Amino acid sequence: MTLIEEKTEDSDRDPEVILSVRNLRTYYPVLGGLFRRKIAEVKAVDGVTFNLYNKETLGLVGESGCGKTTIGNTILNLVSAKSGEIYYKGVRIDNNFTNDLRKKIQMVFQDPDASLNPRWKIVNIIGEPLRILERMKKTREIRKRVLELLETVSMKMEHLDRYPHEFSGGQKQRIIIARALACNPEIIILDEPTSALDVSVQAQILNLLKDLQRKFNLSLLFITHDLSVVQHVADRIAVMYLGKFVETGTIEEVFYNPTHPYTRALLSARPTFDPTTKTSRVILEGDVPSPINPPSGCPFHPRCPKYLEQGKSMACSEDVPKKIHLGGEHYIWCNQTK
Repeated sequence: MTLIEEKTEDSDRDPEVILSVRNLRTYYPVLGGLFRRKIAEVKAVDGVTFNLYNKETLGLVGESGCGKTTIGNTILNLVSAKSGEIYYKGVRIDNNFTNDLRKKIQMVFQDPDASLNPRWKIVNIIGEPLRILERMKKTREIRKRVLELLETVSMKMEHLDRYPHEFSGGQKQRIIIARALACNPEIIILDEPTSALDVSVQAQILNLLKDLQRKFNLSLLFITHDLSVVQHVADRIAVMYLGKFVETGTIEEVFYNPTHPYTRALLSARPTFDPTTKTSRVILEGDVPSPINPPSGCPFHPRCPKYLEQGKSMACSEDVPKKIHLGGEHYIWCNQTK
């Protein structure tokens, strides 16, 4: 293991890096009192740094409320960052998110029902970005392009003039994906795209995403809490806890050599379908602390088995976790170096 400092070189200028996030912090204000003034802040994302490479899939995993979705929303400028920098192909975008960037970076939201206007037909839903961002005016041209997009996600001409309530959950998610592809994006942020679907439909959507990635050379930021899903689709994985990364690496490095106690606990909780396979379940004590007032030092230390077993080290409760290089692309943030 090698202790390292945060890298400060311009890795976002690497031609293989299509998206670079540097020391990102996104806080939500907590309002209270008679005049609804800010009395605290929810530290949803608290100092996150990562690169998304060209044509790869990066999985963001962690418990609900750890800040995964907020990262995606901040990249798309749907919420404002408190500090940090975001680069697209080496150009900083967090302070100037243009319509051209909106075309290049798209998002598939978690709930397909909330993402589709129930009063619009599918041709209008998918055609909206074509009208707004691509400046298409002719109805025939828009219908032709929408049909091409529907066929890309294995749907038919008869679906053009139907309403969202006439489709199943899997079909709705295909429609959302078709809309995300409308402006020929290079990056798609997928926020729990399969969490509301049956297992059999999940597999269809995941296989569709992999096919589309190969066909259109897409880079995917895949946000999920399902470790089995991310193992199937991702090239690299970043594990989050309370707004911070605790472990990153390739799928092989993290799944077959989990090192951080939180990652081990997550992996031990995965369901297994082989009755002959025995797993040693890691049970975490206590609840996730509040992001309004996170613990000092390592945010995971109140629940960390190592911390509790090794006499409650002062380093864990007071010092910011050190970044440790385990070889290859494998890193953890931890003060327990032994």
